[in-house]
Amino acid sequence: MVLDDLGDSLKGTLKKIANAVHIDTKLVKEIVRDIQRALLQADVNVKLVLELSKKIEKRALTEKPPAGMSNREHVIRIVYEELVSILGETRELPIKKQIIMMVGLYGMGKTTTCGKLATYFKKKGLRPVVIAGDVHRPAAYEQLKQIADQVKVPFYGDKKEKDAVKIVKEGLSKFKRSSDVIIVDTSGRHKLEDDLIDEMKEIFKATRPDEKLLVIDAAVGQQAGPQAKAFNDTVNITGIILTKMDGTAKGGGAISAAAEVGAPIIFIGTGEHIPDFEKFDPSGFISRLLGMGDIKSLLEKAEESMKGKDAEKTARRLMSGKFTLHDMYDQMDMMSGMGSLSKIADMLPGGLASKAKDVDMAKTENQLRMFKIIMNSMTDEEMNDPSIVRASRIKRIARGAGVENRNVKELLKYYNMMKRMMKGFSGNRKMRKNLMKQLDFGK
Repeated sequence: MVLDDLGDSLKGTLKKIANAVHIDTKLVKEIVRDIQRALLQADVNVKLVLELSKKIEKRALTEKPPAGMSNREHVIRIVYEELVSILGETRELPIKKQIIMMVGLYGMGKTTTCGKLATYFKKKGLRPVVIAGDVHRPAAYEQLKQIADQVKVPFYGDKKEKDAVKIVKEGLSKFKRSSDVIIVDTSGRHKLEDDLIDEMKEIFKATRPDEKLLVIDAAVGQQAGPQAKAFNDTVNITGIILTKMDGTAKGGGAISAAAEVGAPIIFIGTGEHIPDFEKFDPSGFISRLLGMGDIKSLLEKAEESMKGKDAEKTARRLMSGKFTLHDMYDQMDMMSGMGSLSKIADMLPGGLASKAKDVDMAKTENQLRMFKIIMNSMTDEEMNDPSIVRASRIKRIARGAGVENRNVKELLKYYNMMKRMMKGFSGNRKMRKNLMKQLDFGK
């Protein structure tokens, strides 16, 4: 999970509140010190930490809990609300025709983020394209071209041309009518130098972008503040994308930098792969950090993964108790489209998340991948009625999938377990009715 050390510290603080016999001044001050220490260790700006701790202390000591809520629950809610408040407001990029200018220093993950952003808009039904405006980093052209090919979006660049503004203008001319979203990757440097600032200003004039997105590596710590301010002064950034949120305990510096310049964090990158990219939701982010889960983001990922499939038809089949290997294959497809199992586990509420952490995620993912390979070697008849898969068929399927007989038996055992679960679920009329209602299928 992102910012693991901070999350563990804050969860310890919440546990201290929950286990307290009563809430008094001594406990509140102790809690505030714990929160201050945790945030400072995560590189959150000192000024923000002091403002936050004062608010928590004042509210915890003066506010009365609403009816039906205990003092402990009320203080936990105050901590949650104030942590959400330091992240500021977020916003969604409009789903419309637009030009997006990407800015940031070297090593921030800007070029990879162009591909992730293009994929985001592609899933929304728009036609994104990317332009290679970084003429200074030798590998920038090839990297962006490879990413564009990978996500299957049009690409424009010129390896021999060293005039970034000229390349961007040519790309705009080429894609103006055939695309909806033009994403312009610009040059970075090791630091903000005058010639980089001048080049950014020229590209800004040439493109007149609707969005100017600053890409910041979450590991840069307190340096993120001056960086964000310098870019903001140059092009007036409209949003921030934080990258590498999966590999650092020091993401607080980048998060507080966003608050300092008043630009919203719009997306976070949670890994190197294209699917490791999600909309930033302050309340969901803090919920995950505190071990409360993030069901909203989980449902959004599931919905996105089910696009192009008849979700209602699938749900009705499962609710009726009919469950074939085709259905199980679709479930595995949906899960793989949602990202890694460890990231899905982060979004589960406390108890479920802690149980999921005891599971060897990498081993489970490998097993599910193997199961899909095995099912690809089965006939339609076998997928619809796995009960016919006996010794001779097991041998043939294993040979076709390049696995051992025992692996095919493991798949059948897993399927039978899932089928029993689905049967028990379909037999619970109340649970079935509630789920169908939540999915808007019961109208």
